[in-house]
Amino acid sequence: MISPQRRIEILDALRRGTVPRRGLEAFAVGMDRFEGTFDEELKQVASGGSVFKAVRGEYGCGKTFLARWLQDRAQRAGFVTAEVQISETETPLHRLETVYRRLIERLSSTEGDDGVFRALVDGWFFALEEDVLAGGDAATSAPETLLEQTNELLEKRLAAINRVAPAFCMALRGYRNAQARGEAPVADGLIAWLGGQPNVGMEAKRAAGIKGDVDHFAALGFLHGLLVVLRDSGRPGMVVVLDEAETLQRMRGDVRDKALNALRQLMDEIDSRRFPGLYLIITGTPAFFDSPQGIQRLPPLAQRLHVDFSGDPKFDNPRAVQLRLKPFDMGGLVEAGSRVRNIFADGSPRGERIHQLVDKAFLDRLAGLIAGKLGGKVGIAPRIFLKKLVADILDKIDQYPEFDPGRDYSPSLVPSELNEAEKAATPAGSVDDINIKV
Repeated sequence: MISPQRRIEILDALRRGTVPRRGLEAFAVGMDRFEGTFDEELKQVASGGSVFKAVRGEYGCGKTFLARWLQDRAQRAGFVTAEVQISETETPLHRLETVYRRLIERLSSTEGDDGVFRALVDGWFFALEEDVLAGGDAATSAPETLLEQTNELLEKRLAAINRVAPAFCMALRGYRNAQARGEAPVADGLIAWLGGQPNVGMEAKRAAGIKGDVDHFAALGFLHGLLVVLRDSGRPGMVVVLDEAETLQRMRGDVRDKALNALRQLMDEIDSRRFPGLYLIITGTPAFFDSPQGIQRLPPLAQRLHVDFSGDPKFDNPRAVQLRLKPFDMGGLVEAGSRVRNIFADGSPRGERIHQLVDKAFLDRLAGLIAGKLGGKVGIAPRIFLKKLVADILDKIDQYPEFDPGRDYSPSLVPSELNEAEKAATPAGSVDDINIKV
């Protein structure tokens, strides 16, 4: 049984045609084959290891769903997560400082969505103080002494980071001192700088003895520092998703090469155990992994990511570095619809009527008709199918006692509500105001 708040979040996202951030286990279909492996890998990361995973699948087959399902699962195990959309203009992969900044902006946990970085840092300092106080002598010391001893412990915990990213330690120390002195603007500036934000005021930087902005080369050191902060705060680690990596194929050749090399660098750093506590997952289309304009453009990267997918998908190895997602079939589509119907009905005073009107036979017809108007490609139908089911059918049954979808509902598909993959799948000339009588 899911909570009322989680139910609202799930249904609101489906009405918009987006993937919910949490609660996906309530209507996930086909994820059971990954559960055991993902749980094993999360335990590996929690014990000080690191994991790199690639997920391949056509548009609409559930890459983002799987990524968010994994994040939700990881958060419930105590992990912090971040999802970053790779973009040619806003988040180019070859600029790791930008990737780091977006990662910090999107840090999430069970305590909140996005922007939890400052709370994590403050929690870490609190944990350091607790460790100092546990030593005994500082319990009755002046605040200045406690601050000094906390800073000394900070230096010990970040000794390894200090060798590769001393500015990270300097900024943390400056942030802590600014807070102790009540200098809120300086503290605000330094926490923003630690998060990779540009254009931080000189006053804050001078207070910590730092210069410039976080650059490409410092970003990986700062990521290492963040993982240390998480570990010392009692967090098992962090899951980072780099979504829609196929956008690299649309970039200029030299930019694409830099981005692929940055991805290779990340893989090598994870393989060398530089980032204990990190689970990094990238998603992309098969063309990204197989075409000369994608991974194959950089042979060392292609070799690291190669997995033989020539066999029957039911024998795919979920422990491999690359996973293949199978498109939805009609049975899976209907099963997802029935689970969403149940989520809706469980919180509705008209739950019994919803089950009567939206039974399996109705879902079978609706799924078949919508998939048919998308060129018969069931694999890309889930988004629009679930959106129609919630917004056009379940909501109306819930609000209007006389509404009968079998009699009163004649759905239509118009170009403005379809994404590019859905438009491409629709036979030419058949999208405008497609009436589908259920």
